[in-house]
Amino acid sequence: MSLYGWMQALAVIAVVVALHVPLGDWMARALDGGGHGRAERVLYRFCGVDPDREQDWKHYLTAVLAFSAMSIAALFALLTCQQWLPWSLGHGGMPWRLALDTAVSFTTNTSWQNYAGEATTGHLVVMAGLGVQAFASAAVGLCVALALVRGLVRRGTDDLGNFWVDLVRTCFRVLLPIAVIGGLVLIGLGVEQNLTGAHTVQTVAGGTQTLIGGPVGSWEPVKLFSGDGGGFFNANSAHPFENPNALSNAIEIVLMLVVPVACVRMFGRMIGSLKQSWTLLAIVGILFGLLLVGASLAQGAHTGTVAQAVGGQTEGTEQRFGVSGSTLFGVSATGSADGAADASYDSFSSLGSGVLMAAMMLGEIAPGGVGSGLYGLLIAVLIAVFIGGLMVGRTPEYLRKRIGFGEMRQVVLYALVGPTAVLFFSALAVALPEGRSSMGNSGPHGLSELIYAYTSNVNSNGSAMAGFNGATNFHNLLMCAAMLVGRYLPMVFLLALSGRLARQRPGVVTAGTLRAQGINFIALATGAALILALLNFLPALSLGPIAEGLQ
Repeated sequence: MSLYGWMQALAVIAVVVALHVPLGDWMARALDGGGHGRAERVLYRFCGVDPDREQDWKHYLTAVLAFSAMSIAALFALLTCQQWLPWSLGHGGMPWRLALDTAVSFTTNTSWQNYAGEATTGHLVVMAGLGVQAFASAAVGLCVALALVRGLVRRGTDDLGNFWVDLVRTCFRVLLPIAVIGGLVLIGLGVEQNLTGAHTVQTVAGGTQTLIGGPVGSWEPVKLFSGDGGGFFNANSAHPFENPNALSNAIEIVLMLVVPVACVRMFGRMIGSLKQSWTLLAIVGILFGLLLVGASLAQGAHTGTVAQAVGGQTEGTEQRFGVSGSTLFGVSATGSADGAADASYDSFSSLGSGVLMAAMMLGEIAPGGVGSGLYGLLIAVLIAVFIGGLMVGRTPEYLRKRIGFGEMRQVVLYALVGPTAVLFFSALAVALPEGRSSMGNSGPHGLSELIYAYTSNVNSNGSAMAGFNGATNFHNLLMCAAMLVGRYLPMVFLLALSGRLARQRPGVVTAGTLRAQGINFIALATGAALILALLNFLPALSLGPIAEGLQ
């Protein structure tokens, strides 16, 4: 990585750290308590919701699952009936398996696309379908994070808040303002925004080229800050209409990182301890830094299968951004659960793509998705607290809440879902001929592409290595199962944990209580996160990117 590349990375990180303070403070004020706005009350009345009635963890979970099921059904209907809708641009409805995969993908905040955006979806489907679900899926993740934080803060109660209130406030008070500001900035930098169709133009070389128009400027910030990552164009953020220049590239990276990082600040405000938020931010910073350094060294020192084949390290990389800009974007996209791409991840070096895979295998906590990054990070912290408590011979406690057998059972179940699902679905795809037929390459590289695909699906990321073909009936349905399991089963265990914590009375802090802050605890929590990921996935990484990198 060049000096310019490191300066760009430091500048982006500095901007994110600076912005996360006011944004996190605003999120804590806007989402936790306070009155209901007039427009919000009208919406509650229209939907038959009592905004002042709180829910226990079972009712909160039921609301999450019901809203998600209705979202999948509504988006599925839009996608299959597209040919009869306005602004369809002549595109027909999706086949039902592809429509189901896409509906589940965007509702689970994954946005894996087994289709080329500009050749498949019209403007209404993008705006009213995919765009709405990008908002809603991000809001659902933040709602579940709010429930966990309330479980840590509240005492002797079953109430974790009201999901419908949390959902409306997240969409209207947090996500919508960011979308408007981000859209105006990106449009000002050259991202297109219109409702036109395709235009055929004459090129300077005397040929013709078809240029696609659309509401890209209003879509682009939503795909980035929501952790959604789905591209309006098949080339995603490598397309000049989505990402025109180096400045827009840096701003898009900031948009991917700023809301998940602000969730950490929001947590500190809600529990009344900014020391805790800075502790969590240090853990996130170390993990992100390790990923960025590892990917940068791998990209600069190892050519890999694809780059060797074409004789150049910049193959698959946009010249507007260079190798360093693409590396920073890739680490940000996989570390933040966004899954956007400004380069071909299949063209990354063998070990470089392995680092991107490892960023997802960490559980998307560096900094992770909107809300999901925070609760994934807190699970890692609770594991560290439990280990630290055993080491000093004390009952593990976090924020004066005891982490006993019942609590750790939910923590362990949550922690096992991701690795088990990734390895199970990957093994199933490799074992069956229908799954192996989608592998575009043989050997370790082909295996890396398949494992990357199901790691991306289970962890709600959505990025892909292009050599793998997911657009088959087999993978459309198998990926649906992977995305649903990876997104909602952890929420079941997480909300059950929140309910147990909320019912507890706070303990008394003594001299023997483990302090969940400071350098020692940061090292303990970071090590716990890394060891869990490495122990679960080291065999898979050894057979895939590591084996390829050692060839």
